[in-house]
Amino acid sequence: MDELLSNSIDDNENNPHMLQVLEALKQASHDLQHVHHHHSNSNSPSIKALLELQTESDNILSTDPNLSTLSQHLTRLKSLVDTLNRSNGHLSLRSFLTRRVSKHSISRVAGSIETEIQAWIHRESVETLARTLRDPNHNPDELVTLLTQFGERVSHGFNREFQDLVLKFKIFASLENILFDPKCCKRVREHAGEAVAALIQFNKDVFVGQVSMGPTIIALMGMCTLHSIEVLCSLIRLIRSPFVDEIESNGEIPKIFALLNSNELQIRVLALDCVLEIGYFGRKETVDAMMKEGLVKKLVELQKSEVGGDLIELNNDEGEEREKEEEGGKGKRENKHKRFLEKHPFASCVARFAVQLEIGEGLRQREKRAFKIEILTRVREASVSDAEYATIVAEILWGSSL
Repeated sequence: MDELLSNSIDDNENNPHMLQVLEALKQASHDLQHVHHHHSNSNSPSIKALLELQTESDNILSTDPNLSTLSQHLTRLKSLVDTLNRSNGHLSLRSFLTRRVSKHSISRVAGSIETEIQAWIHRESVETLARTLRDPNHNPDELVTLLTQFGERVSHGFNREFQDLVLKFKIFASLENILFDPKCCKRVREHAGEAVAALIQFNKDVFVGQVSMGPTIIALMGMCTLHSIEVLCSLIRLIRSPFVDEIESNGEIPKIFALLNSNELQIRVLALDCVLEIGYFGRKETVDAMMKEGLVKKLVELQKSEVGGDLIELNNDEGEEREKEEEGGKGKRENKHKRFLEKHPFASCVARFAVQLEIGEGLRQREKRAFKIEILTRVREASVSDAEYATIVAEILWGSSL
């Protein structure tokens, strides 16, 4: 550890091992808070690792204002360890109390050290990501790794200091530049899109205002990959009606509809997810645009496919067993539906779309009623038999039970 620590500190801006060292030191400080008392001495691997950092404090910690607090905590740790070691081997009451107090204090200082090292990790990772995002000659594999690590940190939940770093280094704008750049490899652009969505989920109030919705939609639809469509669905759920409005105004509805004809099943499934989300948040103009593309006819076709089916028939198959369900039975039935949908993702997709319109946020009540009538009419036109029509209509009318 000491050699790796020294090498990393000597070139802390560019050394790829820097974050690895910091993570190890963070783990050491975390372990020190939970070790058994008899390990709380200078021979503890955790303490040795942190004291090695303390010996380097004059080199970098004392000259970096961001690390001055960490330097103070490390100095305090060394003092406590020295006090603990002096009391070891003595059987007096005073020595016993000194050991108890020192061990408790070491645990508390270790917690403060862990917090400061985590802040250091945030600074290093954001600075490295910002530098790499702006490098026109970046290594794609390295950038994908950095974006993955960034997404993992964002997913841990809100952190004010981390957000300040993201804003300071203009990470959001750099991510969009990568996402919009057709010369950049698809894999990097996909991960940039995922990072954009992750930041919006991290703090929607701050980052929704920064997203360039039109260009983002065009970039994601232009890639037309599993990851890009997943990001598109995420952004619909996160930004809601304003994002759906932008999709419609940019003329992307036909492109999303076209994905329902993809040769790749997962693309078709994700396209249906987008359609359902758009149905929930979309206003009249957007739903009209999907209807004009022949959406209902396509959904009927998908529902009749091998990976389609009818959930209402699944309900009917339960028969009297459903009536005899005890408490918790509803949850079991929902799980059964979920398992069925995993194998038959287009099951009851017409009714699922109708339900999205019915319970959604984008339409007025009179618009919802009008679209329900229109869906029933289009189902009649798309059905090849009265039985098929009757089944789909029953699912639409009893959609809330699906």
